[in-house]
Amino acid sequence: MLSAMKPALRVASPLATRALGLEAARSFSSSRSAQAKVTVVGAAGGIGQPLSLLLKLSGKVDHLSLYDLVGTPGVAADLSHCNTNGKVTGHKGASELKAALQDADVVVIPAGVPRKPGMTRDDLFNTNAGIVKGIAEACAEACPKARFLIISNPVNSTVPIFAEVLKGRGVYDKKKLMGVTTLDVCRAQTFVAENLGQSVNDTAVDVIGGHAGTTILPLLSQVEGAKFSDKDLEALTHRIQFGGDEVVKAKDGAGSATLSMAHAGAYFAIRVLAAMEGEADIRECTFVENDLTAAPYFATPVILGKDGVEKVLGFGKLSAFEQKILDENVPALQAQAKKGVDFVHKA
Repeated sequence: MLSAMKPALRVASPLATRALGLEAARSFSSSRSAQAKVTVVGAAGGIGQPLSLLLKLSGKVDHLSLYDLVGTPGVAADLSHCNTNGKVTGHKGASELKAALQDADVVVIPAGVPRKPGMTRDDLFNTNAGIVKGIAEACAEACPKARFLIISNPVNSTVPIFAEVLKGRGVYDKKKLMGVTTLDVCRAQTFVAENLGQSVNDTAVDVIGGHAGTTILPLLSQVEGAKFSDKDLEALTHRIQFGGDEVVKAKDGAGSATLSMAHAGAYFAIRVLAAMEGEADIRECTFVENDLTAAPYFATPVILGKDGVEKVLGFGKLSAFEQKILDENVPALQAQAKKGVDFVHKA
């Protein structure tokens, strides 16, 4: 079922050395003036607002363009008062989408309906698939050379939807389309550090596969210096896979993992921007097209470069526990990708 697996290059991930707070966000900023235009689509929502704030604080964005159906002029006015470099513009309504996207270098997309109690990411497909397809069509016209970072769930299907639209317009570049799975890595790092009784700054965990439930596969066998009992291994894996449910339940159904997702999305976007500026050896996990398995899209460690994904690293040797999960995941990932592709061609 699997093609030859490529060994993962172990480049230290900044997730293991810092957290994305205010000081960390400022520490990412370049000594030279940032020149990037970043558009956030869905900027007035529960993820979009804090994500936009973190991007404004990063110092890496010359023009932060905010788009949503409503509310973005107010969000833009609010953020424009933050004393960091970079202008902020707000755009609302379908008629202003292309203006918001025009000539963007990076497009971050948290648009779509939020999760509700009992909902899985796949339950969101019927609504979010159409939203993502429409955004992709606008991007193909207004900013076809941008790097596209997809947060809208279900990522296992929305990334293929986005790719299929770009392919149909003749502007697809697989290096520049990335599903943001960073929250899975953040959760893995946090929960593993708690289990080991050590700082998250000393903990690095790769997470591969997909971005929904059991398709999420944390590589706990590769955590340096750690040996987990079978009980802990199963409990940690399950908690990482279903961490979103934990947040929805804790919020009594009134919200989802908006703040942690904003943190993860902004972190990944800032890493993409750093790579654009020429920083070398930026290693992150992301959901991209590759041939590591029979699934056309698969989350894996990569090296980011100026044009997006510079190199797909692969994931190395798996434990028997991990291999079993992977073997079960590949058909699910194939089906979820096909669901996205079929949606585009049937629409």
